[in-house]
Amino acid sequence: MNEFLLLFRADYRQAPALTPEEQAAITQKWMDWIAGIAAKDKLVDRGNRLKNTGRVLKAEMTTDGPFCEIKEILGGYSLIRADSLDEAEALAQGCPVLTLGGSVEVREINPL
Repeated sequence: MNEFLLLFRADYRQAPALTPEEQAAITQKWMDWIAGIAAKDKLVDRGNRLKNTGRVLKAEMTTDGPFCEIKEILGGYSLIRADSLDEAEALAQGCPVLTLGGSVEVREINPL
């Protein structure tokens, strides 16, 4: 069984203001989705949300980031296990970020 990194992206800058009840409902959807993966014994690490602050280092310079010039911001990640890329993609299909116009990048871990 292989491990896969799920990277969650969305244009959070364009997200509408949510009431506390709406925010709680979205949070519950995330918790339910992750719990479903865990129930299948496919969750390695639930991951975390990422703050919008950071820095991007290049050989010549460092800039405040992350990647302010792109539309979609990397908002978080999770680590799962699956037998194939197709299975990992199927597990990612229920991710709540998809209902918000975001995307999930599914990347297989290449152990050293």
